[in-house]
Amino acid sequence: MPNMTASALAPQARALAWHGFFTLVFCLLLAGALTALGLADWRSNAAYSVPIGLTSWLVIDLGRLAWTSAPDIPWPAGWRGPVLVAAGIGAGWLLGSAVGDWWLFGRPGWSGSGKWLMSLLITVVASVLASVFFYQRSQARYLQAHMARAQRDAAEARLKLLEVQLEPHMLFNTLANLRALMASDTPRAQAMLDHLIAYLRATLGASRTTLHPLEDEFARLADYLALMAMRMGPRLAYALDLPEPLRDTPVPPLLLQPLVENAIRHGLEPQVAGGRIDVRARLLQAPEQAARLRIEVRDTGAGPGGGEPGGTAFGLQQVRERLATLYGAAATLELIAGSAGGTSAVVTFPLNLG
Repeated sequence: MPNMTASALAPQARALAWHGFFTLVFCLLLAGALTALGLADWRSNAAYSVPIGLTSWLVIDLGRLAWTSAPDIPWPAGWRGPVLVAAGIGAGWLLGSAVGDWWLFGRPGWSGSGKWLMSLLITVVASVLASVFFYQRSQARYLQAHMARAQRDAAEARLKLLEVQLEPHMLFNTLANLRALMASDTPRAQAMLDHLIAYLRATLGASRTTLHPLEDEFARLADYLALMAMRMGPRLAYALDLPEPLRDTPVPPLLLQPLVENAIRHGLEPQVAGGRIDVRARLLQAPEQAARLRIEVRDTGAGPGGGEPGGTAFGLQQVRERLATLYGAAATLELIAGSAGGTSAVVTFPLNLG
């Protein structure tokens, strides 16, 4: 048997047990069918069908595990498959018939004179059909697992691509703000640069993972807002509200900053007086429903009309795509106009993936 870990061997053991049980039931049903056709009594038919079938199954299934080229491939490649089935048929017919004779007559031999050809034919047909059935089931499971891995890898690659697209966008905006500030206030530009270094350090660490704690997301958001406050001065006020029980909740990295950036660019900056941004996280629990996380970014700016129509700004589009990649239809992003002005961007998604 090829090198297999315990985790890889367990599914093979379950499949082996299932195949053995199925073979036993099939042999008993075959004995009943032969009895109904008047070909000897049920005891005699079962005495041959059961040992022949189980011997063929053991030879084929154990040989399949021994000759499989990889743990997740269910059948030997090339000529080994047909040879293995032929070996199982031969062993099952010879040994199983001997066991049946010993069971019925107390000695091995060919007591069933004239019936050996029919016995061999039934063994061949039954073994081939069972092998094809098991092969197709195993192949279907293998293909399903392969497709699931491919879809998971594609989703992760898509997520990394979206992050790569998003990070330069944020960096360019911040550097442009820093350049403008350096011309008018060097000390503040130095402080802004310090915040930028801290922000980039955290961003590079988070970009290597699909999920990270919500506390880290809020910490990076605090750095970003500090950068924006250095440039906007009193025109920007903000508050972050993260309950203690939610600090370790896993969330996608770079999820909140695009929402805050959109609120600043399309909500606060168009107003002479600026405005305020509040970010808060809450746990949503409803009877008979999985717990969900709700994160709201609320601003007092110009409202949804201050941005691009329909909320299709770059950052919002990326957030939607990243949520769809990780959570599918279970996650939502809503833009809600406030009754007294401003906009709320509300993200809701399950606490666990899948």
